[in-house]
Amino acid sequence: MSDAARPGPFRGRRLLLVSTNYAPELTGIGPYATQLAEHWAASGARVRALTGMPHYPSWRLEEGYRGVWRTVEIRGGVGVHRRRHYVPPRQTALKRAAFEASILVTGLIGPPPGRPDVVVSQMPSLAGGVIGARLARHHRVPYLPVVQDLMGAAAAQSGIRGGGRAAAVAAAAERYALRGAALVGVIHESFVPGVRALGVDPGRIRLVPNWTHVQGPTADRAATRARLGWPDGVPVILHSGNMGLKQGLEVLVEAARLAPGVRVVLMGDGNQRDALRARAEGLVNMEFLEPVAAEEFTDVLAAADVLAVTQRASVLDMSVPSKLTSYFTSGRPVIASVADEGGTADEVRRSGAGVLVAPEDPAALLEAVQKLAADPAAADALGAEGPRYVAQHLSREAGLARFDDLLAEVLRDGQGGGLR
Repeated sequence: MSDAARPGPFRGRRLLLVSTNYAPELTGIGPYATQLAEHWAASGARVRALTGMPHYPSWRLEEGYRGVWRTVEIRGGVGVHRRRHYVPPRQTALKRAAFEASILVTGLIGPPPGRPDVVVSQMPSLAGGVIGARLARHHRVPYLPVVQDLMGAAAAQSGIRGGGRAAAVAAAAERYALRGAALVGVIHESFVPGVRALGVDPGRIRLVPNWTHVQGPTADRAATRARLGWPDGVPVILHSGNMGLKQGLEVLVEAARLAPGVRVVLMGDGNQRDALRARAEGLVNMEFLEPVAAEEFTDVLAAADVLAVTQRASVLDMSVPSKLTSYFTSGRPVIASVADEGGTADEVRRSGAGVLVAPEDPAALLEAVQKLAADPAAADALGAEGPRYVAQHLSREAGLARFDDLLAEVLRDGQGGGLR
């Protein structure tokens, strides 16, 4: 059933969604925030989104928003209130702190007008979580944060310069944002211990996994490979998405250096892109692609032989890459160069659509690529598990229905008050 035809359980409700990222951003949490807000608007709710200026994953303001301090747009029935903030071109703990502080200040100074019935926030943004908590407390309405990343753990695990010193500050901000919430959503069960450690009663934690926000591939695979200049007989391993510190993408550069007969493709943007290009200088089998439009995204994924998800060995419980839902949809096998005990490894094992290798080990990654390339039937069978997993567990309808249940519970339990 389409959103337009769906009964409106939240008709007339006034909902405020706080998310630093929003459309037209195509990767990360932006698509989830956008689809959630538009879904609730289609159900009859009056939805406003408080967000930043589009900048992810390039960490550069999109051209149409440069020089703009605040604006209001109508997108998909949602009133989108954008506020200007600092965008650091390179990530250090100090610059990340300035980024969060600028979001906090402009968000608190200029929130959307009116009193909502509930405030929902998407949290990898510390500032977004604090803004949501403050606005909910101000209006004495229920507050519902959704944990997409744990930034305190991220500061400690991602390798960002000065991250160790920032971890305690980030954890304190997360504790403030979560401790008084009516309920707390988490996108993966591996986040539960970390959320509990921040002082949240486990009885108030709800699991709301992300869904796949892209359509399956439609183009002829051979034609897409020809258009991209990927010759037959040459294994192509593709990584798509943010090129940041926590991804540890150096492992793919070194894999390309070890195996000239394998083509390694990094598609996307991020603050480490220039450094990775410099590291890969002279490697003729290494290719950098700009992000592609949404309508051809999964076609490009499906044209690769193997899709890579990589993380630094220190990354355990702070993040589950949103790219996995798109990877699974494409129908190609996944190689996950990640810590075996982390949430990303759990999700790959659960899907049955990929193999795990030790993180930061280019030889192990390359061995897995070559093994799949040598047995195309086995690679195809592995990749075919991805769409099946999506259909059973990660459909958009199922994901949005879980959020409907979560919001209904918050509204039902929070009729008489705001934050706990």
